[in-house]
Amino acid sequence: MTGCGPGRAARTGRALHEAGLIPADAVADADRVAARYAVAVTPHLARLIGRSGGAGPIARQYLPDMAELERAPEERDDPIGDGAHSPVAGLVHRYPDRVLLMPTTLCPVYCRFCFRRETVGKPGGVLAEAALDAAFAYIEARPGIREAILSGGDPLILSPARLRRILARLGRIAHVETIRIHTRVPVADPARVDDELAASLRSDRPVYVAVHCNHADELDEAACAALARLHGAGAVLLSQTVLLRGVNDDAGALADLFRKLVRNRVKPYYLHHPDLAPGTARFRVPVARGQELMRALRGAVSGLCLPTYVLDIPGGHGKVPVGPSFRGTDGLIDWRGARHPHPPA
Repeated sequence: MTGCGPGRAARTGRALHEAGLIPADAVADADRVAARYAVAVTPHLARLIGRSGGAGPIARQYLPDMAELERAPEERDDPIGDGAHSPVAGLVHRYPDRVLLMPTTLCPVYCRFCFRRETVGKPGGVLAEAALDAAFAYIEARPGIREAILSGGDPLILSPARLRRILARLGRIAHVETIRIHTRVPVADPARVDDELAASLRSDRPVYVAVHCNHADELDEAACAALARLHGAGAVLLSQTVLLRGVNDDAGALADLFRKLVRNRVKPYYLHHPDLAPGTARFRVPVARGQELMRALRGAVSGLCLPTYVLDIPGGHGKVPVGPSFRGTDGLIDWRGARHPHPPA
């Protein structure tokens, strides 16, 4: 795997081919996609993809496809409206009591369905100190902000020293009660989650780590060890999953994933309906299909395993739950679809 050596992600068609991930006749097409949207596959993921012969649910999430260059009319550069709610660089303030702080727009890997694919992976993807100071000043001046969410990009791609400084600065803001970190690192590059990085997340404020994971096959021994290190450092672990056609749009696949997460002390938090990002139509499923899957899961797995199925309203209007209703016109409907009388009030 000369094109994807230790610690080095494959970012070009040639590197993907040398890593054994795509055939020679796919190199030119991969480079066409990489010229438009960032591509990176870590050695860890390359090994997982290699086990399935370059296909399967992990490969589909990370390997470039020419379909990405086909844009549907409804797709948007900024599908969830970050720009409309960004008062200062690197910060999104969509809801009254929480802000999203993006100290970097770089990731260890780039998902082919990413809703921020127009902004991530660009050169100079670390927020400058002056811009970071302005973001902290904005938070300090607004006592209604109770939660700071680190996102990006992937915050855990930053050095432990930089992460410590960011968490310490947030910890000095009296009204910030909780800190949340959104990351793909534990499943995409688990070796990065060493004891030093895990320790850098310690804070006198509760720290929640929301791990993006879409299929049980991503939770191999190394990924589970990374999750254990984060848990050992005091982080509360949550998960975020995107409902993806050809990856996890199956009740059995979702049940396996959510059970495995819970076994590793991760509470499934959100199941996201895919956003209208450009070139991602091949991943999207109808909302009705997502509701059908959530209805099937209701009786098949423990409540601990059930996330909330949500959709980000295009244009920056926030997330809304879109799970199935279990109330009919004449009573309640159980998870099997049987109807039962129940007073309306």
